[in-house]
Amino acid sequence: MKTVWIIGDSTVEDNTPPFRGWGWALPEFVKEGVAVRNIALSGRSSRSFREEGLFRPAEEGMAAGDWLLIQFGHNDEKEDERHTDPETTYKEHLWSYCREALDRGAHPVLITSCERRFFTGDSGLLYTHGEYPRAVRDLAAEKGVPLCDLNRDSRALYLSLGQEKAKELFVVLAPGEHPDYPEGHNDQTHFNAHGAKEICRLVVQELRQIPGTDEFLKD
Repeated sequence: MKTVWIIGDSTVEDNTPPFRGWGWALPEFVKEGVAVRNIALSGRSSRSFREEGLFRPAEEGMAAGDWLLIQFGHNDEKEDERHTDPETTYKEHLWSYCREALDRGAHPVLITSCERRFFTGDSGLLYTHGEYPRAVRDLAAEKGVPLCDLNRDSRALYLSLGQEKAKELFVVLAPGEHPDYPEGHNDQTHFNAHGAKEICRLVVQELRQIPGTDEFLKD
């Protein structure tokens, strides 16, 4: 059975309601008989994911013909033990995942971080990931690894929706709406189920441009 492996952070992981990452929605878009193993986990960077042994299931289970989707960056930016430098260690960690996939005959795909929802007025959106998306693009070009530019695509989606409509993609709760958030919640990073599906659609649109992905994506 062909397997699509997914590694990343909270914007990718299956998570628990009301939070969902886009990897949770991917099984909806793959053919029958294709397994999706989403081992992404909240709070992890490209560095800590490896250091905590979280990549081990893929190391042990990834086989020739599988696919590995890789999206980090949100926590690589943090100034703590998870931090990586976009020009050096971030690229090194990303490439290590790609190389291990290639060594097993699997197909790596690099994905830039989905953007956060920080509007400036009604028609502007802050760039919140600094040099990290560019580093992914550069690495993909340098190594010939397929790229999904989710940072670009998610920005375009939010801007097309506008400030108020874009909130519908995220975990935005009124006071009393959810027992875990009695005072409400206004998340600008993490998706609800609807948002996860819409972001996943962007990933799938990009994947369709990569040769060979028709083997596992639905028509």
